[in-house]
Amino acid sequence: MYDDSGHGTHVAGCLCASGRLSGGKYRGIAPSSRLVVGKVLDYLGDGNIDSMASGMEWVLDKRKEYDIRILNISIGMDENAQRERMERLVSLVDEVWRSGIIVVCAAGNMGPRPMTISPLGARKQVITVGCHEGGYFGNRDYLCENYSSRGPSPYAMKKPDVVAPGTDIISCNAALERRGRYYRNAYVAKSGTSMATPIVSGGLALLLQKYPFYTNERAKQKLLYTARDLNEPWNKQGWGMIQIDRLLQ
Repeated sequence: MYDDSGHGTHVAGCLCASGRLSGGKYRGIAPSSRLVVGKVLDYLGDGNIDSMASGMEWVLDKRKEYDIRILNISIGMDENAQRERMERLVSLVDEVWRSGIIVVCAAGNMGPRPMTISPLGARKQVITVGCHEGGYFGNRDYLCENYSSRGPSPYAMKKPDVVAPGTDIISCNAALERRGRYYRNAYVAKSGTSMATPIVSGGLALLLQKYPFYTNERAKQKLLYTARDLNEPWNKQGWGMIQIDRLLQ
């Protein structure tokens, strides 16, 4: 699988990189996970509704063959699209959830205005992930939490569902260069709800590794009930910050 934009490589690394080239420092959340990758973005990192819909249909077709348990959607979309095509896409998101797959969607980076959640993450069933640094950077400018999309959504008043860190997340770089026995540019920092989303997907992968019989509904419930309240407005933090240690207890 090739990556001509670097977005997918970074997201995959957040989720399950081994961290080998960093001595384990930059491991992903669930390094033993297996990936099934569907490419829907072009070399600029842009996509369209039809490509996304085809990707959803492919996941539904391959879910049993590859034992797909989690669908990570680190893509934000706006509402400026043909209504019928968008309705088809969000109905496919619902169908993926009904098939038993946990769907984890980025909230988007259109905040701080309210009702800016990406249409894919606006659905009631899916797990919608916003950004929050939990005070790690203090009052630094350009934190992901400041532009993370805000709820509510037209379909669910309480969105996003949870938040995770999304500022300067260091992960795998598609522009990696090999020089003999050595590598250059193995890792790169990126920011956005696209980076926060695989942190949640990784936590859920660990949960399913420990409790493989969990349904998507039960996994979502445990994720929400173990999140840490940050005392932020609901339309910014949802249930709060993901707590992987509590999630796995």
